[in-house]
Amino acid sequence: MKRKIVIAASVAAVAALSLTACSGGSEPSGDATGPVTITVSGWSLDTTPEFQLLADGFHEANPNITVKLKEYDPANYNTLVTADLAAGTGPDVITQKEVKYVTTFQEGGQLLDLSDVTLPDGISGTDSYKVDGKLYAVPYRQDAWVLFYNKDLFDKAGVDAPDGSWTWDDYAAAAKELKTKLAAAGSKAYGAYQHTWQSTVQGFANNQSPDGGVLSGKYDYMKPYYERVLDLQSSGAQVTFNTATANQLTYQGEFGKQHAAMMLMGTWYVATLISQQASGDADQFTWGMAPAPQYDASTAGTDKTPVTFGDPTAFGVNANSDGAKQAAAKKFVQYAASEDAAKALAGIGITPALLNDSVVQTYFSTKGAPQDDLSKFAFSTHTVKPENPTSAKTAAIQNILNDMHSAILSGSKGIDKAISEAQDRVKNEVG
Repeated sequence: MKRKIVIAASVAAVAALSLTACSGGSEPSGDATGPVTITVSGWSLDTTPEFQLLADGFHEANPNITVKLKEYDPANYNTLVTADLAAGTGPDVITQKEVKYVTTFQEGGQLLDLSDVTLPDGISGTDSYKVDGKLYAVPYRQDAWVLFYNKDLFDKAGVDAPDGSWTWDDYAAAAKELKTKLAAAGSKAYGAYQHTWQSTVQGFANNQSPDGGVLSGKYDYMKPYYERVLDLQSSGAQVTFNTATANQLTYQGEFGKQHAAMMLMGTWYVATLISQQASGDADQFTWGMAPAPQYDASTAGTDKTPVTFGDPTAFGVNANSDGAKQAAAKKFVQYAASEDAAKALAGIGITPALLNDSVVQTYFSTKGAPQDDLSKFAFSTHTVKPENPTSAKTAAIQNILNDMHSAILSGSKGIDKAISEAQDRVKNEVG
């Protein structure tokens, strides 16, 4: 989907915000006048404040409905929620943590059809939760991958900062130049840090390459992306995959402690970086966001809208909750998609699924957020394609592609062999 809130006269000069959206909508059907208590699933509640924020905001607007959060281990979230649902003890509102498991919940008859919930104009991410034309979850946040960069390290190296027009070759050249010139200036920082996730390579390859696609079964288009990463590793411009894995490096630490001048990451990192700079867990330095590098100069199209990727996060309603709880749960998911909720999320650095001029203004009013035009452009203007297309095959294919990713970057297999084996596995194991 395209999120084009800011229209740019040029990449570095952003004009006025142009898209507005309303937060109204019809009331979900059913008796939710209460009093009633509903449960909402979540994870890492101490460090993921969005759940309590939305619960409090909803309760304030609906005092007869009490929201209780049910915490799950993030590493085993889908397995644990599925077990509770099977046992009849599942939450009334089921947070959809990963899009690739939506069809699992839907096919199991665990998600209520939410097609009758009226959503605000301009909300993004809904297509990821549609199965056979019916909507089974409502997105409340929509992250997108951008390029974070340390302005202070760029200045120290005397290297030109991103201007929003970079291709991947520009990015690679800058990473190498940064490493060389930072070393000459007495800094041990790398030009870039690339985290170990398959997303950092495949997310871009799948959605920017002309022949890209998780479900395609053919993955030769990923080869130049992996060749570039291996070249950056061998040149010393970025830490190797094996080192990052063995030392359990965190992306927060690598960028936040200025071990690297650039890092590709989702916009969820904004809230973390702001918080860690305020607490002292991250160094104090000037940073910004730029659009993710593009496949080539034509990727962004004639309107210069960068192409990136990212999955939304959504709330679904337990199809087996009783009528009053279902009605209350539908009101909750409608609230979570509203402009009021979007502003609340933006106020803590979370990227909401609804972006309009008012929400963007709230987001960049957060203390510690960057104020430059390019950061606002990168955050607000892009075509966001899904990391995980909605399909019953996606989870299995992604597991195979993750094995391919590790094999290539660890050096255990060559690119051609790893891709060929992955294609064979997808054909034989998934079909």
